[in-house]
Amino acid sequence: MTVSQTVGMKVSVLISLFVLLAGATAATAQNDTDAFGAPTLSTEDRLEDRRYVAVGDRAYIAGMQNGSFPAMGFHTRGEMGGIWTPPIKVLDGIWFGVNGAWLEAERFTSGYGYTQMEMPENDGLEITRTDFAPDGSHAVLVGMSFSSDEERSFTLGVDVRSELMSSYPWGKTTPSQTDFNLEDEASFAEGRLVFRERGTPDVENASEHDWAAIVGSSIEPSAGEAGDEGFRGPVEEPEICPPSPDEAPERCDDTEYGKGAGGQLEYEVSVPAGEARTVWFAVAGSDAGLEEANAEFEAAIADPEGALAEKVSSRLALEGRTELDIPGDAQLEESIDWSKQNLADAVQTVDDLAIRETNAGENYPAPEGNLKRARFLAAGFPDYQWLFGTDGEYTVFASVAAGQFEPIKDHLRALRDISLIDNGDSGKVVHEVVYDGSVYFGSNADDGNTDETVKFPSAVAVVWRWTGDAAWLEENYEFSKSNMEYIFRELDEDGDLWPEGLGNVEREGMGEEKLDNAVYTIRGLYDLADMAEAMGDTETVEWATERADEMLERFDEEWWMEEVSQHADSLEDDEPIQQRHWIGATPMEVEFERNGELVLGLTTEERANAALDLRQTECFGDEFGMFHTGRAGCDEAGESPSEEQAFTLNTAIAAVAEGNYGRLEEQKKWTSANARLQLPNPENASGEPDEMPGAMPEIAPSPMNGRTVDRPLTERPMVHQAWGAYGTIWPVIHQQLGVRPDLGRGTLEIVSQLPPDSPGLSANNVLMGDGTLAVSASANEGVYTTTATPSLTAKLAIGHTLPKDAEVATATLDGETVP
Repeated sequence: MTVSQTVGMKVSVLISLFVLLAGATAATAQNDTDAFGAPTLSTEDRLEDRRYVAVGDRAYIAGMQNGSFPAMGFHTRGEMGGIWTPPIKVLDGIWFGVNGAWLEAERFTSGYGYTQMEMPENDGLEITRTDFAPDGSHAVLVGMSFSSDEERSFTLGVDVRSELMSSYPWGKTTPSQTDFNLEDEASFAEGRLVFRERGTPDVENASEHDWAAIVGSSIEPSAGEAGDEGFRGPVEEPEICPPSPDEAPERCDDTEYGKGAGGQLEYEVSVPAGEARTVWFAVAGSDAGLEEANAEFEAAIADPEGALAEKVSSRLALEGRTELDIPGDAQLEESIDWSKQNLADAVQTVDDLAIRETNAGENYPAPEGNLKRARFLAAGFPDYQWLFGTDGEYTVFASVAAGQFEPIKDHLRALRDISLIDNGDSGKVVHEVVYDGSVYFGSNADDGNTDETVKFPSAVAVVWRWTGDAAWLEENYEFSKSNMEYIFRELDEDGDLWPEGLGNVEREGMGEEKLDNAVYTIRGLYDLADMAEAMGDTETVEWATERADEMLERFDEEWWMEEVSQHADSLEDDEPIQQRHWIGATPMEVEFERNGELVLGLTTEERANAALDLRQTECFGDEFGMFHTGRAGCDEAGESPSEEQAFTLNTAIAAVAEGNYGRLEEQKKWTSANARLQLPNPENASGEPDEMPGAMPEIAPSPMNGRTVDRPLTERPMVHQAWGAYGTIWPVIHQQLGVRPDLGRGTLEIVSQLPPDSPGLSANNVLMGDGTLAVSASANEGVYTTTATPSLTAKLAIGHTLPKDAEVATATLDGETVP
C-alpha cells in the first residue's frame, strides 16, 4: 500500500520506491565477508589491549584479541575472563604454540557468532584461530587452522589453566571467593585434561558441589601432563593481583582468589602442500559432575564444522529480520546489523537457580526457592553477564524492533518469576540476579531500584503491542498490576504521587524523589491502564488513569526549572535540585497511550526544544555521546560535580528523545555516536571502535577516563553491552519509518518522518504479530511517500509527517486520489 502527499505540486506516486532503494550497500574499511557469506569486521590495532568475547547461550570465552588471558574484571577482581559454562567459570585461559613458540595474533576479526585471530606466519605456516560457543552446549570450541604451500609437520602445544569457580559470591561480598573457592584437581587421562573441584566450602548455607571441566581435541595427543603450578603459555612468572585495587599492578595474570590447576597437551600435526587443516579443541564444563562434563565434551567435539555452520546460519537468519536500507547513513545501517548480533550474543540460559537474598552481598542465607530454568539477555560482558531488571527494560525496545521476541519475553518471565520467589506478592522487581540465582540487589529488604518496578508494565506492554500475543498479556497482567500498586503502597510516603527510592542515577546531593522514577511511573500507569482496558479491568483503568493524569498535569509545574531549561534531576521536600544528570532527557524520551491516543514526551514542544538544545552543547556531550553528568558553563545553574563520560544508554535515550519531538537532524548526533563505537575506521586516529569490532560497549571514550583500552583490565566498563541498541534501531524503525504497532488491538500505524536530506529509507521483513511488514519512505521535491506491504492481519493507518508550514495539495492512496 502506498500513500503519497504532495505539497504545492502535482502528485507523483512512487510505487517502485522500494525496488529502487534495495540496491544500496554500506561499505566501511576493514569490512569483509566470510566463507558463509556473512559480514566480518577486523582490526590490527593494539590487540594486546583489546578484549573480546565469543558467546553461546550456555558458554562463552573472554580474553584479549592477541590470544592472551590476563586477569580481568572487577566483581571477583581479575577472575571475570577466561572460559565460562554458566553457572560456573571453568578456565582462566588456553594458549597455543607451534614448535615451542607461543602464538600471538596480529589481526582480530569479529564474525557472526564467532571470532577469529590471524597469527604471524610461522616457518611457512599460515595460522588462524577460530573461537565460538555452540548454542545449547556447555562448551567452547577453538579451531586451529594451518595451511602451507609446502608439506609441513610440526608440534602443536596447548597450555590450559583451570579455575573452577562459582559465579557468586564475589571478591568483596560476605562471604567472599577467598572463603568460597576450593582447590582444583588436574589430571591427564584418555588424551584429555580433566579438572575437578569437589567439596563443600566452609561457609554457612554452602552446598556440596562437584564441578568438572574437560579439555581435549578431535585428534589424539602425542603427550600430556597435568599439575598444580605453571601451564600459562608464554607467562613464566605470573603477576598475582591482590584483592584491593589500590595495590594492584597495571596488569596481572592471576589473582589471590585463584586456586586453579594446569596442564599441557602436545600434538604432532602434518599439513599437505597447498591444503589446509583444522585441529579442533573443545572446552566443556559442568556443575553436575564429570559424567555430565564428558557428555558435553563428546557432543561438542563430534562435528565442530557443522556446529559453526549452524551457528552462522542462525545469525544470518537474524540479520534477515528488520533488513534495513539507509542510503543516507551507511554507518547506522551497518551498526544496526551488528546490534542484531549483539542482542543474540546476549542470550543466556541457566538451569536450577537457587534463589537467595544476599542484600547487596551482606548475607548468604539458605535459598528461598528454586527456578528450574531462566533464559535472559545478559546486560554486558565480562562483568554484567547475568540477569538485570533495568537493562532488559530498555533493551526490550531494540529486541522487538529487531524481531527477536522470544528472548526478551523469556527475560521478562525470568524477572517476574525470580521476583515472585524472592519478594513474594509484594510487586517489587529485583535488580540483579547472578547465574546461580543469588539476588544481589532488589529484595524487599533492599532499597531496590524504583525504576525497575515501574518500567516492568511498560516492557510487557511493548511486547504485547508488537506481537499481539493475548496469552502474553494475560500471563503478565497481574504481576504488572502489582508493580504499580507496590509503588504507591510502599514508595510514596508523603502521598504526593512522586515515588521515592533509588533510580538509575545515584549520586551525592540528590533528593529522595528522582526524575526518571517520576517519568517512568507516569508511563507505567498509562501502560497499565491500556492493558487493563484490554483485560476488561475497569477498576484498574480508573485507578491508574486517575493517578497518571494528575501526575502529568502537575509534572512541568513541579519539575521544570525555567532558569536552566531543564527538568530537575530530583526533588527534596518539594524543592527542585539540578545536577545535570543524563536522566534530564527522560521526560522527552517516553511515549504512552492515553485515551486511545499516542503521546510522545511529557513536556511541551517549547520546553523540549530548549532542554534538548542544551543537551546538544559541549557541556553535556561530545561526538561519542551524551555525558552521564554535564558540566557548568552552558546554563544558569550553579556549580555541581560533573561526570563527563558517555554511557551508550545515556546516548540512546538522547536519540529517542530527539526523535519524539521530530528533531531528526539533531538526533543524528546521538545515533552516530553509538554507531561509530562498533565499526572500525582506520582513518580515525582514535582507532575506533575502542575494543571489539561490532560490539556496542557500555561506555564510550570520554574526557573523564579517556579510551577504554588505556584503562586497567580490572577497572574497565563492559566490552559488550546490550542496551545501546535502543539508540539506533528504535529511532530508525519506530520514529523515522514510523512503525507503531498496537497488535493487541489489531491495529498498525505507519507514519514516516525522514531526517533532513535523506534520500529515503526502507525496511524489509520486520516481524510483528504472526506476520511481517515491508515499509519504505521518501521525500523528494515536495512529494512525501510512504509504502507499506504488511503480511499480517491488522487495521492499517498510513501516512507521512510533513513540515509544519506545509499545505497539502493532493494526496493519493495506491494511486487513487483521497481527501
